[in-house]
Amino acid sequence: MTSRFHPLPKRALLVASALTALALAPVVSTADAAPVDKLGARSAPTARTVAQYDEPLVFAHRGASGYRPEHTLAAYQLAVEQGADYIEPDLVSTKDGVLVARHENEISGTTDVADHPEFADRKTTKTIDGNQVTGWFTEDFTLAELKTLRAKERLPQVRPGNTTYDGLYEVPTLKQVLRLVDRLEDRTGRTIGVAPELKHSTYFDSIGLSMEVPLVETLEDFGLDEDDSAVAIQSFEVTNLKELNRMTDAPLVQLLDAAGGPFDLKPQGVTYASMLTKKGIKRIATYADWLSPNKNWVLPRDAATGATGEPSNVVALAHKAGLPVVIWTLRAENQFMATNFRIGTDPNAYGDLAAEITAFLDAGVDALFTDHPDLGVAARDVWVG
Repeated sequence: MTSRFHPLPKRALLVASALTALALAPVVSTADAAPVDKLGARSAPTARTVAQYDEPLVFAHRGASGYRPEHTLAAYQLAVEQGADYIEPDLVSTKDGVLVARHENEISGTTDVADHPEFADRKTTKTIDGNQVTGWFTEDFTLAELKTLRAKERLPQVRPGNTTYDGLYEVPTLKQVLRLVDRLEDRTGRTIGVAPELKHSTYFDSIGLSMEVPLVETLEDFGLDEDDSAVAIQSFEVTNLKELNRMTDAPLVQLLDAAGGPFDLKPQGVTYASMLTKKGIKRIATYADWLSPNKNWVLPRDAATGATGEPSNVVALAHKAGLPVVIWTLRAENQFMATNFRIGTDPNAYGDLAAEITAFLDAGVDALFTDHPDLGVAARDVWVG
């Protein structure tokens, strides 16, 4: 089977070509690193070798979500057809413990559940990661019940063309996604990576629906639990990644948002800023294989103009620690871009996504998440030359 990339071995990490960014000023104060020191590494750093990709990787964010309702088999298949190297199923649990692909466990924005009178009494308010959320939740439905729902576009005002597909697709299970990947690999003759993200692990643990064991068991069933598997298990939390580090050899990805901190470490006062210092990134490298920061950590925006400036030192620090960097999320619409990449004033019109991608590749990132895999692949290929 041919591939445009070599799957990342566990703890065998890409080191990018030499960067001068190490000389840049840190994006956060090293004083913020103190809370991370209290975490304690549960696995010692291991010997590292260099794994070199043929080229930077394109991760299809929730599938080709710029063109189809997100987290549907149609969105994943289109992403592969557009040349994406990885597809991303976000995972939540059903009442009967089945992992399904939804961005959130609250599903009123991505399914037609509100149109089903038989489920009207399931609407409720819950506290998820400290926030009150009202709606319908996957953990209150069996898989059979969820299968009676149909997906719909989450951003109909932004992507009205996607609403054409409302009502056509089911909520897929993780196993269905992996079976689709198997079929597409047979059809295309290339390796297709899968980047499952565990959503709200602490919450699901609290209600007896932990997702780590069923995830690992499913990956094992599909032969995707080895250190050289084309898999990238993601989480914004830390505890579950450390647990997974003891459970599987499959590569792990630490996600970092633009603000706040991991919910599971909120009592210790850990922030994503403190995790992105030199010391914090070294800690991450003891249990994870990738660093995945919000794109604004890599190309910070000017507070006055909203334009990107010089790259931070995040990529250089990650590479020095042996971690490749995959940023999120690059979208074609103006409203999701820094001002220097926008075209015109319509927030829903396409800006210059190719220029934005080029800027991040020039900053040294190894991979990127995008809602528009075709545009991402095209810009990457031009950059590679």
